[in-house]
Amino acid sequence: MAKVPTVHRIALLFNGNKIFDREIISGIGEYISSTRASWDLYLEEDFRCRPQGIERWAGHGIIADFDDPVTTAALQGVQLPVVAIGGSYADPAQYPANRPYVATDNVKMVKLAYDHLIEAGLQHFALFSLPESDCNRWAQERERIFTGLTEADGITGHIYRGVGTSAQSWDTAVEQQIAWVRSLPKPVGIIAVTDARARQLLQACLFAGIAVPEQVALIGIDNDPLARVLTRIPLSSVIQGSVEMGRTAAHLLHQMLHGARFPDTRILVPPVGINVLASSRHEVRNHPHVMQALHFIRQYACQGIKTDQVADYVGISRSSLEWYFRRELGRSVHDEILRFKLDAAKRLLEQVGSHAAEIAISCGFTSVQYMHAVFKRELGCTPREYQEQFAAGLEQAAAPVASSSQPQLQPQPTSRPKKKPAGTSLLESTK
Repeated sequence: MAKVPTVHRIALLFNGNKIFDREIISGIGEYISSTRASWDLYLEEDFRCRPQGIERWAGHGIIADFDDPVTTAALQGVQLPVVAIGGSYADPAQYPANRPYVATDNVKMVKLAYDHLIEAGLQHFALFSLPESDCNRWAQERERIFTGLTEADGITGHIYRGVGTSAQSWDTAVEQQIAWVRSLPKPVGIIAVTDARARQLLQACLFAGIAVPEQVALIGIDNDPLARVLTRIPLSSVIQGSVEMGRTAAHLLHQMLHGARFPDTRILVPPVGINVLASSRHEVRNHPHVMQALHFIRQYACQGIKTDQVADYVGISRSSLEWYFRRELGRSVHDEILRFKLDAAKRLLEQVGSHAAEIAISCGFTSVQYMHAVFKRELGCTPREYQEQFAAGLEQAAAPVASSSQPQLQPQPTSRPKKKPAGTSLLESTK
């Protein structure tokens, strides 16, 4: 008779209200489902981290967020196997002693965002951070990295921490953010230390009429889908390797439960890449009318706006606006509106459980049939075929990870549906 594996009780001390922590937990779950590990997971019902009394917990092991000073303090005297997770730091004293530590690579993340903005042709750069505190050590580390990158290039990097988020300080915070952005040289590329901070700044820019990405090209960190749907202009973001971090931490703990020891072992997991969307797609524009029009289109394309409405917003005739667009972009205002709507529809089709009829309405297409015709003309496939090809690409990318009990530390590429050859479409790809 086959031996029944021992069931280990494992505590996960994370704040599930944050996308980073949720993806860590997801990676742990992927590891469990792809191996013979038999774990009974302890999580708070509301997914919040409450480490009080954890030292008396009669379990077998713990995986915890060590960027949280409360959790770090609570686990100091715990003798169970513990795997720490958090950000990477230049100062070794920032790491817990005698604990294996799986870190998101802050240097590579900030450099990835910085290089992306440089490649967009920008010459001025800034970082939107968080107020200094023990809970935000990782944010201050990203400030240090950003400063080092700009100084190495002989550039003045502007850093703004602002205030913490609260209902009482919200209006003041927005006013201060607007004042800071207006004080920066333009055009400027801004890295936000999280998507939540990027979303705040994006809203402030829209409120103040500051064109994104023409005047401010903005990129966050986390690739949080919630942040994207809460903004009119889709937010670019660095994709952390947090799912991989969860798998790696689970692999370490699994070995520790069977006698292995990894004191002071530190594993840095690089970012997966960048989800490049409209907020950072800066292109040099010579005429302010084109910048104004693009700013308006990015906010309202999916509400069914027409060329006349764009011309009214800019304050010039339709024929003049069309002339400027043809000269600088090589396409019409209508094509630009349609291109933005098509991108929005593609993003929604990539989500699980999405339906074509709902997507057509939310993206401003007059009917499902019209959206179908646009997809066939511009991408060579129907919306359903695009969805199926995207899902197949994800399955293919995930296959190597699922087939191995050893976590893969290198990021896996994500396949995209094939597009028609250049020259067969009126619209240019923005993916």
